[in-house]
Amino acid sequence: MKYMLALDQGTTSSRAIIFNRQSGIVAIAQKEFTQIYPKPGWVEHDPSEIWKTQLKVARAALRKAGLKAQDIAGIGITNQRETTVAWNRATGQPIGPAIVWQDRRTASFCDELRADGMASMIQKKTGLVLDAYFSGTKMRWILHHVKGAKKLAREGKLAFGTIDSWLLWNLSQGKHHMTDATNASRTLLMDIGKGAWDAKLLELFEIPHQTLPEIRSSSEVYFETSLLGGSIPVAGIAGDQQAALFGQACGSPGMVKNTYGTGCFMLMHTGKQPKRSKNNLLSTIAWKIGKETEYALEGSVFIAGAVTQWLRDGLGLIRKSSDIETLAEKVPDNGGVYLVPAFAGLGAPHWDAYARGTIVGLTRGSQAGHIARAALEGIAYQVADIVRAMEKDAGLPLKELRVDGGASMNRLLMQFQSDLMGVPVLRPKVAETTALGAAYLGGLAVGYWKSRDAIARQWKVDATFKPSMRPKEVQRLTRSWDKALERAKDWEDR
Repeated sequence: MKYMLALDQGTTSSRAIIFNRQSGIVAIAQKEFTQIYPKPGWVEHDPSEIWKTQLKVARAALRKAGLKAQDIAGIGITNQRETTVAWNRATGQPIGPAIVWQDRRTASFCDELRADGMASMIQKKTGLVLDAYFSGTKMRWILHHVKGAKKLAREGKLAFGTIDSWLLWNLSQGKHHMTDATNASRTLLMDIGKGAWDAKLLELFEIPHQTLPEIRSSSEVYFETSLLGGSIPVAGIAGDQQAALFGQACGSPGMVKNTYGTGCFMLMHTGKQPKRSKNNLLSTIAWKIGKETEYALEGSVFIAGAVTQWLRDGLGLIRKSSDIETLAEKVPDNGGVYLVPAFAGLGAPHWDAYARGTIVGLTRGSQAGHIARAALEGIAYQVADIVRAMEKDAGLPLKELRVDGGASMNRLLMQFQSDLMGVPVLRPKVAETTALGAAYLGGLAVGYWKSRDAIARQWKVDATFKPSMRPKEVQRLTRSWDKALERAKDWEDR
């Protein structure tokens, strides 16, 4: 009996999950790591801590399952995207903190590029909106601001990578510097039509080609690692949202999933050609298997589950994240309170790096329950904004939404989401779809699962939420949300 090991390196924790052939979870281990906020709008991680926690949980999952390396058919990796690491190839040591995807320090540089008329060219090649969210601007910042970075680059000793590349480097003990097509498509440096680093973009962002990883497919045997007590093939890689799309069996055009994690990420499979957005969504690579690349439209909400952490850690309104639903249910509605969680600006379809978090509609009668409910509803409103943009781009209405991630377990949020969108929300039996997608990609490469059709047949519904709110009430609530959104936009001085 063999199993698949998924390494799921997220924004707030490193996890390892072992799956069996029926997609069942055999063991899971998780370890949170430090979130660093050196300045307003800046978010950093310690790359060494990320690697140590990821290796630790992989070993812990094997111990929990009572398994050894020889019991593992392969490893699939999924990771927080856009977060950028730079390290010294000679020593393998990071030259500074990782700059996290939420970080806004490069917003002013994006403004400069926009003023120079570069946004259209960048979007045409990359499918991405010009924003501080993506990795290319972070790499440039490191070159300009981290002591010794330019010198290392000149000497051919500097390596840039997203988190998958950092894990691969360490798993291979410094032998391999590589990434997959999904992660490469999030850097602002890749032509997604050609599937390669683009010379013009590298010149624009001042990134030396030799610092970047080799781009590989999302499902193949890259190498074998010996760090878990024996030799195991590393055989699958995908950025977390693409992995979740694969894990949700959304393999046909028009199928949509939304992941409720630290942020919210909605992807619609669009087929074998990139679909250019006219409504401020992203065109991205869904995955590359063999020589065939498939594409997706994506809308990103920067702050979703993170607002629950803020209520817990920042305001002290709840003791643990799961308490938010109980607190929100103490009131029958939001009492006219709206919370726009633009702590790191607004993502799709607004793309406002200068927006900031806002609570409006407070009265003397407002209670903690109203704020908790407004926080949950604020997540759902942001998702509904993306749905409307996605329907326009795709030219067809959404039929259903497949959901996953921690907050998808919140019944109040899922019901409100269904009400706002007017379509069923489906939650699968295996909620760990991000890690499962990575396991599937790795498993296909080593023959653990025979085909994508065999994988799709394993997807089963756990809960269905159907719309029950009157359309007039939805319209009234949405109008008030739009007013709150306008108050949050363009708050910071440019």
